[in-house]
Amino acid sequence: MVTQQAFAKALALEVIHPAQKRSMQIEVADVCRPGIQFAGYFEVFAHARPQVIGKTEMAYLMSLPEEIRSARLERYFSYDIPCIVIARGMDCPQVLLDQARAHGVPIYRTQDETSAFTGKVITYLSEAMAPRITQHGVLVDVFGVGVLITGESGVGKSECALELIKRGHLLVADDVVDIARVGHKLRGESPEIVRDFMELRGIGIVDIKLIFGIGAILRKKSIDMVIHLELWIPGKDYDRLGNKDKTMDILGVDVPLINVPVRSGRNLAMIVEIAARNWRLKNEGYSAVSELDKRLGAMYGKKDDSDF
Repeated sequence: MVTQQAFAKALALEVIHPAQKRSMQIEVADVCRPGIQFAGYFEVFAHARPQVIGKTEMAYLMSLPEEIRSARLERYFSYDIPCIVIARGMDCPQVLLDQARAHGVPIYRTQDETSAFTGKVITYLSEAMAPRITQHGVLVDVFGVGVLITGESGVGKSECALELIKRGHLLVADDVVDIARVGHKLRGESPEIVRDFMELRGIGIVDIKLIFGIGAILRKKSIDMVIHLELWIPGKDYDRLGNKDKTMDILGVDVPLINVPVRSGRNLAMIVEIAARNWRLKNEGYSAVSELDKRLGAMYGKKDDSDF
C-alpha cells in the first residue's frame, strides 16, 4: 500500500488541495480516468484507484449544465476516492475543488500529458506494492544477464563477484539482496545502507564504486538465473550434461538454478560467464545437449547404414 503523501512525493506532483478529513492508502496499482462517471454511469467504477483527469474528461465535465455537473460530482465524491490528479497542468475548476474540500479528497496536478503520466503511475505503483523478500547472496549483471549467486557463508560468493567485476561485469548487491516481484519478473537491488560496499574476508569492507568507478555499479537488475555455490562433495553425482533443468522458487517465480561445486583450482568467474552465455542461448532456442544428440544420432545412423 502507498500513502497519498508518498504517492505525490514520488511523482513530483503539485498539491492543489491536501488530504484533511481522512488519509487513505492506495491499494491498487492502476488508475481510473472518470470520463464515464462524469457521464453518469456508476455501475462499474474503480473508485479505489487514483483518479486521473485528462483534457477529454475535463472538457466533458465543464460542458455539462451547472446543475447536472454539480449532481454528477456529488455522486462521484460519495465514493471513497484516494486522490485526484489533474494532468497537462490544467486549472482545477472551483466546483471540483469545493467538492474535494467537502469530502477530504486531495487534488494534485502534473504537467505531464495524460497517457505518459498514466504509464508512470502504473510503473511506480507496481514497484512500490510489489511483494518483497531479502535474500542472502550476491547479484551481478553478467553479459546483460542478472545472476544471483548464492551459497553458504565463506564459500566464495564475494570473491567470485569481485573477479567478475574485474572482467568488466557489474555489481548490483553484495551479501544482502532485496528482491521484488513486479508482474511475473523478479528485480533485485541492494539495501541503501550497504549499497556499493563489498565484504572480503581478510581485507574487510571495500567500496566498489570508488575502487572500480561508477561504471562497475548497477542499481537494479532483473534476476534471470541463480547459481548456487557449494563445497565439492566427493562421490556426489553432479550434473555433467546440463539436461536436468532445476529451478528455485522466489516469490512464486521459478528461476533457473545451477548448482556449481567449488574446489581448489576452479575458475568460478569463468564458469558464471559461461552459464550466463548458455542461458542466453537457451532463451534463443539453442540447446547444446540437443545438438549433441542430433550429432550422435546422425553418426550411429550412418554406421548402421554402412553395416547393412
